Amino acid sequence: MVLSKKDRITPYYFIFPALLGMVLFRILPIIYSMLESFQTTTFGAAGGKKWVWFENYSYIFTDPVFLGALKTTAIFTLIVNPLQIAWAFGLALLVNKPGKGIDFFRTLFFMPITISLAITSVIWGIMFAPNNGLVNALLRLASIPAQPFLTSADQALGAIIFLASWRGVGYWMIFLIAGLQNIPLSLYESAWMDGARSWQSFWSITLPMMKKSFLFVLVADTTANFLMFIPMYTLTRGGPSNSTNIIMYEAFKNVFIYGDRGVGNAMVMVMLLLIFSVISIQFFFLRSKD
Repeated sequence: MVLSKKDRITPYYFIFPALLGMVLFRILPIIYSMLESFQTTTFGAAGGKKWVWFENYSYIFTDPVFLGALKTTAIFTLIVNPLQIAWAFGLALLVNKPGKGIDFFRTLFFMPITISLAITSVIWGIMFAPNNGLVNALLRLASIPAQPFLTSADQALGAIIFLASWRGVGYWMIFLIAGLQNIPLSLYESAWMDGARSWQSFWSITLPMMKKSFLFVLVADTTANFLMFIPMYTLTRGGPSNSTNIIMYEAFKNVFIYGDRGVGNAMVMVMLLLIFSVISIQFFFLRSKD
């Protein structure tokens, strides 16, 4: 069947609004930020923008605060990504098979993502309070000394990693459940008939067949965590001692607090390059032959 020209063009009419939104709210802001990263703002009678080209990039890579934020971002991402995915996969395995009350537990695990990240941060900030917080109250009941959590340079990043993981695992769990349910039961039945044990089926069938689902979740989770800064802004302001100061929050400070849009956008461009590089590596190692 040969499609007419009108039939071939029709699908593009339906995707045009989405493409237009992506261009207006994604691609154009990125291009504008890239152009601003090569400029600096001058003040005074002749105030305006001046092209400085790569001077902003030279500055940030000699700035110890930015280099510290780069290191903190790397640590945060390397810990939170595998933690969230492993946690979400464990929950997906628990609630994958149908059973009595299983819908209740799926809903329960998914509920944290329905709360905005700002509200989640405030709630956990109250719970992590050193004197009257719920977490420290429970620790005292277990005869464990109260912990400083968000006021300690050694614990603040770990507390935010837990907060981000608690909120996000239910969301990623849904995609992993979909991947598990997409595995044909005939593969497991054949393995059982051949005498394979549960752990052998898991390693030889479940994990290989989940490769595409893991790739999607890993890429999406990596992007989301690189762009996260609300908990740092709400709870710690990048402290204590810059222990939670990540690139996104440092860029936010430069643009909206210090008014240095050129330096802030240069940091954003570096972060986007990091995201692209990490995602490319993930695609390389987890790509499927089919």
